[in-house]
Amino acid sequence: MDLGLNEQQEMLRKMARDFLTTECPKKLVRDMEEDDKGYSPELWSKMAELGWLGLPFAEQYGGMGSSFLDLCVLLEEMGRACLPSPFFTTVILSGLAIASAGDDAQKQEFLTAIANGERIVAFAFDEINGGYDAASIALEAHHQGDHYTLKGTKLFVEFANVADWILCVARTKRAARPEDGITLLLVKNERPTVTCTVLPTLARDRQCEVVFNGAKGYALGQPDHAWAEVASLVQRSAVAKSLEMVGGAQQVLEMSVAYAKDRVQFDKPIASFQAIQHHCANMALNVDTARLLAYRAACLIADGEPCDTEAAMCKAWASDAYQRVAMLGHQVHGAIGFTLDHDMQLYSRRAKAAEVALGDADYHRELLAQQLDA
Repeated sequence: MDLGLNEQQEMLRKMARDFLTTECPKKLVRDMEEDDKGYSPELWSKMAELGWLGLPFAEQYGGMGSSFLDLCVLLEEMGRACLPSPFFTTVILSGLAIASAGDDAQKQEFLTAIANGERIVAFAFDEINGGYDAASIALEAHHQGDHYTLKGTKLFVEFANVADWILCVARTKRAARPEDGITLLLVKNERPTVTCTVLPTLARDRQCEVVFNGAKGYALGQPDHAWAEVASLVQRSAVAKSLEMVGGAQQVLEMSVAYAKDRVQFDKPIASFQAIQHHCANMALNVDTARLLAYRAACLIADGEPCDTEAAMCKAWASDAYQRVAMLGHQVHGAIGFTLDHDMQLYSRRAKAAEVALGDADYHRELLAQQLDA
């Protein structure tokens, strides 16, 4: 397996880094933490013009027909920049699911609108028990004519506050096996049948509580048999989130090394002290291991190969590694890294938020143990 990037992917990486350095400075990141929407519509439009919002979709839907690996290259740069945008929920969680399970009409409507920057889609999975297995899905939807009626609550629905539609995982039939009776439903986000409340979070991202009270949902894919698709999208999204974390951890490493070289204590740069050197070495070990595991899983997904073991490994490691890197970064920076004016705390807060997204390290270690039949 060749884990190196090809020429086009290297060009994408460079272009993305240059663009985000200019268009997504840390001032914008801080401003969006205080903004009601949580993202910049102007930056969103520019991303659409670059073709990023349609990167993985077929050309007939306004996309670029790029691979999942290309998408991961872009995500690593987004994590490096702390990009505040609904890209992950719209393109990764929802868009790829629509591309995989939707019919021609749904693909034409949704993927084209997403690629053009005209539609934001949130993904609703989490409920009060916090699990990522089929038994955790309790929200019910009842079939009525050409649609389903939803009633219940979803938690931690990212950017639901600005989403036009919500892709919701719902239980449409009671069955002996929890995997049976699960359906993916496209729900228009409109009051009074859908109510969104932004939850206060450490990362100051836009995680929402969404209450459905008689909302209409339209099936995406085969009704009552969507669990295999849901499990697949959660798995590939966990790999994608791992690449995003790798980007953030890489930036923390580079920031810390640069600071250690510049910071003088006892008449010499602190980079000359063995303890600081070991901190930086451990950070590099964590970052490169996370990158290797994540790109190995991404390559398998891009090739259409099974990657249950590899996906569990990469998310379990990245969830812990990003936090270890962030904490070591704070050790290198000292007190200044905890101030709100310093960029270090932007990454450490996001590291904690990313840990629990799409299953924390313990959840993925349990999946790995099952793969090993341990």
